[in-house]
Amino acid sequence: MPQFYLPGPWDSEKPTPLTPEVAHHLRVRRIELGDTFPIFDGKGQVANAKLLSLSGKSGSAQLSEIRTDIHRETPYAITLAQGLAGGDKMDWIVEKAIETGAQVIAPLQCERSILKLTRSSDQDRAQKRLTHWKGIIQAACEQCDRTVLANLEPIQTFDEYLKATKPALKLLLSPDATQSLYSVLMENDPQDVVLMIGPEGGHSPEEEARAQAAGYRIVSLGERVLRTETAGVVAITAVHSVWNPEMQKRLK
Repeated sequence: MPQFYLPGPWDSEKPTPLTPEVAHHLRVRRIELGDTFPIFDGKGQVANAKLLSLSGKSGSAQLSEIRTDIHRETPYAITLAQGLAGGDKMDWIVEKAIETGAQVIAPLQCERSILKLTRSSDQDRAQKRLTHWKGIIQAACEQCDRTVLANLEPIQTFDEYLKATKPALKLLLSPDATQSLYSVLMENDPQDVVLMIGPEGGHSPEEEARAQAAGYRIVSLGERVLRTETAGVVAITAVHSVWNPEMQKRLK
């Protein structure tokens, strides 16, 4: 059974109210009174919940075995700084970034972005997109059993993000780069990393130059040119394959 997101605070001494969303999911899955289902609070806490009541959009559960479980999180934080992509591509990118282990997602308005959401007149649209993506993050965590919700940053322009990024290994992915992502990962110890992916058409040469001036290294994923919705997933997976050998050992 998949886990359900139920924000805290939790109390094992008395019944805990269910959110309308959880109540809906329990009805859809035909969870009966007395059945137990797993929950997480988005901050690393998990528990077993026994359904006590369910009516309409409400219900309650008795919680037990409340504990911390963050074994699916890596000690290094991966930030996906993703150029805004058109259509429903951003939905797919956000979902797969969560499934593959990104801890932070930063949507960026780039020069070649088809989707425009940083103008003052676009604020309502931007907020609706962010709310929608937060829902995708939650659903992806429920599906892949992550217990910590990724941080979704506000939509920023490319240059605003360059000025605001925190200390980390900063990498911009470009098909024209002469150095591979793999080689950079091999020469660096595991640490927080920013993976910057361009929108359709990639970053402009001027953006790449400004990123280099801000401390980014320009790296390639290989000989083939990947779509924007593919590049981030491949890059995140590459980071784990090089930096997370302990997980590989557990899977053997």
